[in-house]
Amino acid sequence: MKRLKPLCLFAIGGALYIAVEVIWRALVGSHPTHWSMFIVGGVAFLLVGAINEYLPWDTPFWRQTLIGDAIILAVEFIFGCILNIWLKLGVWDYSNMPFNLLGQICLPFAVAWLALAAVAIVLDDYLRYWLFGEEKPRYRWK
Repeated sequence: MKRLKPLCLFAIGGALYIAVEVIWRALVGSHPTHWSMFIVGGVAFLLVGAINEYLPWDTPFWRQTLIGDAIILAVEFIFGCILNIWLKLGVWDYSNMPFNLLGQICLPFAVAWLALAAVAIVLDDYLRYWLFGEEKPRYRWK
């Protein structure tokens, strides 16, 4: 079961990220999501979910959220450089967005990822509690 846990969390994170992508792209009238977003979402979910595996539970939630945001930005930048710049797949392009870095990450989405990070932290913690019998989540806000 221990080996299945990361795979299960990766799959849940990837599926949820695809769902968010599909909804977002439907709302803004963009092209369909790319299969690679499942991998990006799964990796980001695993890494953000690991915050409470390495930091104590009394780490303020706002700090966890900022760390999660930085993780998502790093994952998005690394995968963006691979998928969009190196492989030229054109999965996303933030070149028209303000304060972008190589068109792979940008300030407006960095702010949006704050909300995504907060949800991912709580969801990962509760999935670990419900599915794998880990410690019940608790958060400190200050």
